[in-house]
Amino acid sequence: MSIFQSMNSSASGLTSQRLRMNLVSSNLANAQTTRATQNADGEFEPYRRKMATFGTDQPSFKQMLKYAEGNNASGGGVQTTSIAEDQKPFEQVYNPEHPDANEEGYVEMPNVDPLKEMVDLMGASRSYEANVTAFNASKGMLTKTLELGQ
Repeated sequence: MSIFQSMNSSASGLTSQRLRMNLVSSNLANAQTTRATQNADGEFEPYRRKMATFGTDQPSFKQMLKYAEGNNASGGGVQTTSIAEDQKPFEQVYNPEHPDANEEGYVEMPNVDPLKEMVDLMGASRSYEANVTAFNASKGMLTKTLELGQ
């Protein structure tokens, strides 16, 4: 196992949480965007909320067995497996003055809930802070180890 493995795991967590915060900020910035994409019919659709899915950055069993035989076993970190769009239906808001209103006066608004996004942002921020703390603790331990050799 590498002495830097804990730092690598924390670094992958930092990268993943930064992506999560970027997606939340994108969702909040587009919470009122009614013309984000064009569908197959050529009609505009509102912005769809984006979410990141995370998984482990673990090697396969065969690779871990090979590493363990050489006493070089190491775990993985976090990786982003996908960025998916939320398929929740769009909210219909009555606003006949809006340029995107249909014949009945309803406008399809993005499926972004600002409250849910703020909670997600707080969770990502706390996870980011926890990874920074773990990274700094690993760095401190390695520094103390080097000081023992003096």
